[in-house]
Amino acid sequence: MTIRSLPELEVAGRRVLVRVDFNTPLTPSGDVADDTRVRAALPTIQHLLEQGARVILLSHLGRPKGKADPRFSTRAPASVLAELLGRQVIHTDDCIGWGARKLAQDLSDHDILMLENTRFHEGEKGADASFAEKLAELGELYVNDAFGTCHRGDASVALLPGHFQGNRAAGYLVKTELKRLGALLDKPERPYVAVLGGAKVSDKIGVIDALLGRVNVLIVGGAMAYTFLAAQEEDVGASRVEKDKIWLAKKLLAKAKTLGVEVMLPSDHVVSTSFDADDQAHTASSLEPGMMGLDIGPSTAERYASKLRGARTIFWNGPMGVFEKPAYASGTKTVAEAVASSEAYSVVGGGDSAAAIAKFGLAEQVGHVSTGGGASLEFLEGKTLPGLAALEEG
Repeated sequence: MTIRSLPELEVAGRRVLVRVDFNTPLTPSGDVADDTRVRAALPTIQHLLEQGARVILLSHLGRPKGKADPRFSTRAPASVLAELLGRQVIHTDDCIGWGARKLAQDLSDHDILMLENTRFHEGEKGADASFAEKLAELGELYVNDAFGTCHRGDASVALLPGHFQGNRAAGYLVKTELKRLGALLDKPERPYVAVLGGAKVSDKIGVIDALLGRVNVLIVGGAMAYTFLAAQEEDVGASRVEKDKIWLAKKLLAKAKTLGVEVMLPSDHVVSTSFDADDQAHTASSLEPGMMGLDIGPSTAERYASKLRGARTIFWNGPMGVFEKPAYASGTKTVAEAVASSEAYSVVGGGDSAAAIAKFGLAEQVGHVSTGGGASLEFLEGKTLPGLAALEEG
C-alpha cells in the first residue's frame, strides 16, 4: 500500500479533518465510561497542534439510526479530550451545514473543533456521496486515525478521503496498527499460536480459515468451542451451539488436520443451568443435559496457558467465557496472564479481548492491543479495508 504518513503533510495554518474513533462506551448518565479510544488518538492530535494545524475531529458514536439523538452526542468524548489536553475543544451542533462551516472557517492555528456525531445523518452509514462532499467542505487535508472503523464503508471513512487526493494520510494510530498486525503476516516467529474465543463460529469463519494456513496451534474457547465439540459428536448439554455451522466446524477441523495444525478444544468446563444462575456454577469434565458451558475449566485453562508459554508469536481474539461475571472469568484471566507473561510477540485483537486484558491490568505487558476488533480480524483475513483503500495514492 502507498499511504502517506502524517509527517508527510504540510499542516501548518491549514484545516485538517481527522477521522477519529471516539465511539466510546457511555455511562447511564451519558459520561464516557472508558477513555481508551480518546487517549489512542492523542499522538496524532498533539502532532497536528504542535505543527500549527487547525484540527477538525469527526467521529460516530453509538447507533442513533441516522437521526440526532442527544444520548449519542460527541460532546462527552470532546470534554474528555479537552481535559486530557488541558485546552478548549470547540463543539458543533451538527457535523455539516452553515454552522459547522462557519466554526471551521473561524478556527485559528492550534485550535480544535469537534464535529457532532456523523451518524446523526443517514448519509454516513448509507455512504452517501453528497454527505461526504459536505464534510469535505470543512477541511483542506484529511487524516484517518480511526483504525477501528477502517473495515466500514461509511462516508467519512471510505468516501471522504477521495476529496483530498495528495492531501491525505494515515494517522499515527493507523500506522501503528498496520505495523503491529502486519508482523503477524510477515514471517512470524514459530511456534505461532492463535487463540480464538467469543460467541459465534460464524463471526470468525474468515479469520479461522486464514489462520489455519499460518499458525502451528489454534486454541478455541468461548461459546464457539461448543460448535466445534458438537462437530466431534461430543455431548454439549444446553451449551450454545450454532447447529447450522456444525458442518463448517467439521470442515475447518479437517483442514487443520490436513495442514498439520493442532486444534485445542476444552476438556473441562465451568457450567451452570443458565447464564444468570451464578450460584450454581461448578466445574465439570462433561456436560450433562440441561447444563451449559460458560467458561473453560481449570485443566483446560492450564493446558492452554502451557501452550502459550512456549509460543514465539501469539494472536488472541475473543474471551474464553463470560468473563464479565466473576463466576466465569477464571479461564479468560488464565489465558490473559499466559499471554502477558510469554516471551512471544503478542497481539490482542481488540473488542472483548482488549476489554478483558485491561480488566485484569495486563494491557501494558503484551506486545500490542489493537483498537479494532472487526478491522483487525478482516486485516488478518487478507481483506481490503475500505478505509485503507481510500487513503492509497497512485
